[in-house]
Amino acid sequence: MIEENTKLYTRRFWLLCLSSFLFFASFNLIIPELPDYLTSIGGGQHKGLIIPLFTLMAGLSRPFSGRLTDTIGRIPVIIYGVFICIVAGFLYPLWTTVLGFFTLRLIHGMSTGFKPTATSAYVGDISPVHRRGEAMGILGMAGSLGMAAGPAAGSLVAMHFGYDWMFYTSSIFALLSIVVVLNMPETLIRRKRFRWSLLKLKKEDIFEPRAVPAAFTMLLTAFSFGTILTLIPDLSKHHGIMNKGLFFSIFTISSLAIRFFAGKMSDKYGRVPVLMLGTFLYGITMILLGVSTSDLLFYIGALLFGVAAGFTSPTIFAWTVDLADEKFRGRAMSTMFIALEAGIGVGGVFAGYSYNNNPDNFIISFSVSGLLAFGALIYLTRYLRKQNRATDPR
Repeated sequence: MIEENTKLYTRRFWLLCLSSFLFFASFNLIIPELPDYLTSIGGGQHKGLIIPLFTLMAGLSRPFSGRLTDTIGRIPVIIYGVFICIVAGFLYPLWTTVLGFFTLRLIHGMSTGFKPTATSAYVGDISPVHRRGEAMGILGMAGSLGMAAGPAAGSLVAMHFGYDWMFYTSSIFALLSIVVVLNMPETLIRRKRFRWSLLKLKKEDIFEPRAVPAAFTMLLTAFSFGTILTLIPDLSKHHGIMNKGLFFSIFTISSLAIRFFAGKMSDKYGRVPVLMLGTFLYGITMILLGVSTSDLLFYIGALLFGVAAGFTSPTIFAWTVDLADEKFRGRAMSTMFIALEAGIGVGGVFAGYSYNNNPDNFIISFSVSGLLAFGALIYLTRYLRKQNRATDPR
């Protein structure tokens, strides 16, 4: 690994942020329109599988991406993840059966299993230790900008040019995300050449014990993301809001306003206190969305969800790197991302089938997500007390 840098705002750092923006825009671009697209090809009763199948493959591929990130290097893993995203976007208009669609959701999910793991490890390599929270916050801001731009742009493209061009636009964004990192130097010094034996995983390649506290917190809070990604398109229609990407834009913009400061706060006051604030806001927000009966409450929910994500996401990323052994940063990030995908996937399945296309059931889906977020708050409170007792000289 390269020696830790003392300067954060380098050309490489900003290129990684740009790549992250384009990548997150690419696969989030299609999300708001997928429920209606699936309905148009005869699979509307299976909306609850749109997000879980994507996250299932992302989660299954994380151990491989973590190991390859720590062996063959960060850049090759980034390139492979983006390549999958490019191919998937061009195949959606060709595989127009329900089975073909869900097969592509699995394939597409592999892209997020690889690219973010390697990108986060790269940023961890080049960031000063005392500014790691800030670095992860800014990287998260870039991804969040992509999450905001993608859904809004995707809905506009679909409305004016059709679903096919929405998928092609997704591939174009992914292609641009790979172009900006092609000439970037590798940060892993002791690299190995790829060989198939590297894909034979051992138990220790799948799971990094040091990352458990961050991963468990991510698991409980990511359930809310699964609910949001699955139900917000239908909740938007229920409120008469035709641009189903608007919620995502609002929550992402509010997240951006918080992330930079949240990263600095976690560097100064500690990761766990900042996460406690974020999980509390998640719990309140999900319950608010479940009982929302007006557009105003819907928009307030979007705003607060972004604030909660702004406090939580960069802090968990930085905490994961803090907890990890330097030699196994890729594996630690993989463990945390597995928890992310598991939370989103299970949350999406539960949300889709508990909702069951009945608006009266919104309260059930959102309230369960809120309770799990409060569960994360309780866990963090106990963790902090345990840490304080361990460091108390008395």
